[in-house]
Amino acid sequence: MSPASAADEYVKFYAVTSSYQGEPENLTSIAARFLGDGARSVEIRNLNTGRRQPDGGTLKEPGQLRAGWLLVLPWDAVGEGVKYGVLPDKAPAAPVKPLPDKAQATPTAKARPTVPPERVSGAAAVPSKAPTQPRAKAGQCATTAASSSRSDWASLRLAADQAWPQSRGKGQLVAIVDSGVDGSLPTLSGHVAVGMDITSGSGRGDTDCLGSGTAMAGLVVGQSTNGSDVKGVAPDATVMPVRIVGNDAKAQPADSAAAIEATVEAGATVIALGNFVDTSKPEVAKAIMEAVARDVVVVIGAARASVPVNPGAEIGPGVLRVGGVAVDGQRAVDYRGGGIDVVAPGVNVSSVGITGVGAVAGSGTQYAVAFVAGAVALVRAAYPDLSPEQVAHRLQVTSDKMGDSAQPDGRYGWGMINPAAAVTKVLPEEAEAASSGRESGGRLTSGSSGGRSALLAIVALVALAAAVLLVFRIRRLLRDETEDDGDDDGPRPVTAAPPVRGGVLPPASVPGAQSASRKPDSDPLPPDGGKLDPEDKQAGNASVASGGPGTRAETVALPKASIGARSRQQRPDAP
Repeated sequence: MSPASAADEYVKFYAVTSSYQGEPENLTSIAARFLGDGARSVEIRNLNTGRRQPDGGTLKEPGQLRAGWLLVLPWDAVGEGVKYGVLPDKAPAAPVKPLPDKAQATPTAKARPTVPPERVSGAAAVPSKAPTQPRAKAGQCATTAASSSRSDWASLRLAADQAWPQSRGKGQLVAIVDSGVDGSLPTLSGHVAVGMDITSGSGRGDTDCLGSGTAMAGLVVGQSTNGSDVKGVAPDATVMPVRIVGNDAKAQPADSAAAIEATVEAGATVIALGNFVDTSKPEVAKAIMEAVARDVVVVIGAARASVPVNPGAEIGPGVLRVGGVAVDGQRAVDYRGGGIDVVAPGVNVSSVGITGVGAVAGSGTQYAVAFVAGAVALVRAAYPDLSPEQVAHRLQVTSDKMGDSAQPDGRYGWGMINPAAAVTKVLPEEAEAASSGRESGGRLTSGSSGGRSALLAIVALVALAAAVLLVFRIRRLLRDETEDDGDDDGPRPVTAAPPVRGGVLPPASVPGAQSASRKPDSDPLPPDGGKLDPEDKQAGNASVASGGPGTRAETVALPKASIGARSRQQRPDAP
């Protein structure tokens, strides 16, 4: 934005005071308070150098500020004292819209807003035609300037493209709860859903007058085009913008909670909360944990050290608390000790602007949140059976260590996210969960596939046992038949007609006798012609197994005379 254009545009600005916390104001301290990084004072200087102030003076030196001067701020400036509107020295008739004070931000008098069901049901739809910007009244959206300190270090450091052969985030719906998203930008075309406007309850979310939500969307699903080289971490995912702030750049906790609930109903798989959402409010924390319980991974900015801990706003597993860092490892803001799970680039990050000027650079925790949300989309697409807790765990343990202490570190948590490792690394704990078929969060996790495998293995074992038993029974039957057919040294059961009077069995009815005569001339009939003597007759009759009255065939043993005759033939020394 040129200095001259600030006179006619709605911008964010700050009225310089005589002192702040007992010290004269300067650009470095103002940048640290409102942008999270004192090094961004050069951006404030570029926006204001040469522009005439209300007292007729102009900004020449960064340390020479006068009380009453109006400093135009970058679009992502947030904090007490930041105002939004037309500069009063050029357009006194236009009302200046200050940020609501703390009393106005208290949600006690405001009921939870409701979103019409039809608005929720259509929020995830991607419009066939890009929206026309701006939808707001002409001149009422902040103007963004390209940054002089633009850098691609963030994308080079994360190297998300190394994860794309395994996952590009396809099928994932990433809800960005912030200022909306400019869906008209070519770099976002086809990847921004209609979304929702919680502030109005009925509007679309694919419009943005502040720019922070658009910058987050670029880091998640940005596409390389002729006008922009910004590439998102998950280029095949879809962003669903949920607008919770208007031109006053201040969100009510009730709106934030309603937005989170609406995104879950609309089918979001990942929720990224921008800086406008105050997660220290109990109603917001409750909505976050309810989203996790419904299988949604929620990514939030880590709390600042200056924000007191609220026992009623506890955040549990399945939520990733993210801190932003610079290229040298310095943190974007002073975060609460031990309150970070992972970190991602959050200082001097290049993304897309809302006015179509191409890539702009900015700093803030919301950039780190967007990077992590994109990485979560990659993991969810690659491992659709993982629960939110398992997804968060995978992002944590695959991060690159930062700091000298053991992971998790009090300043950096588990470290810098590594998208490629997050989708490729094999985790033993997930394999154990798969083998036990564990269910987590009311849904089947990766263990469900292990449960199915175990069931198939059990069925296979049962089938194998049945086959072995069948073979055993068949062999036993065959062995019994063999014993029945060929035991030459013992009595052989045969089927014969009832013995005739005199005890002589008809030769044709004694198969055993035929079997015994298979050797030629080796078993001649005894001299008596095969007649049984009285003793043999008595023994033969005693061995008849009667089948009862009227039986036509009986099982009998071979006569002892025949057996004895054969034995004498086989033993030369027999008398």
